[in-house]
Amino acid sequence: MSPRKIIALENCLKDLERYLPNLEQRNLKISKANVAWQLDHSLKVFNGVITVLEASDPKMYVNNFSLLGKILLRINFIPRGKAKVPKYLASPETISKESLLAQLALAKTQVARIEKLDAHAFFKHPLFGNVNKKRALRFLMVHTQHHLKIIKAILK
Repeated sequence: MSPRKIIALENCLKDLERYLPNLEQRNLKISKANVAWQLDHSLKVFNGVITVLEASDPKMYVNNFSLLGKILLRINFIPRGKAKVPKYLASPETISKESLLAQLALAKTQVARIEKLDAHAFFKHPLFGNVNKKRALRFLMVHTQHHLKIIKAILK
């Protein structure tokens, strides 16, 4: 795996961190959720994906990645408001800055562990199918950028 991809993921985390002072900001024309929710969700997905990749059995990997997944990751795009957040990724009513800082610290340590994972480490996405390590890195970047765009729109 190229160091460039690791640096790109680290930069995504730095971009998320930059918005910590704006946690309570909200713009209902853009999203029902405030900036804190966007950050919390992004970090939950980031940490969750890496945790599942680490726990996966690469021998069980089957390449069933969907055409939709290939297209969306290729064009760096996730449509807004089309997907429902799974319950295990739901954010709490109140999101503290301390909680976000803890999730951010965990994410920063997890990035370094990605390199050591088998190429067939994977997680199951409800729409995309099995997402291997290479595609998971791309997914994390595209997903984080998606929420960063929403945050920027909220703050405009």
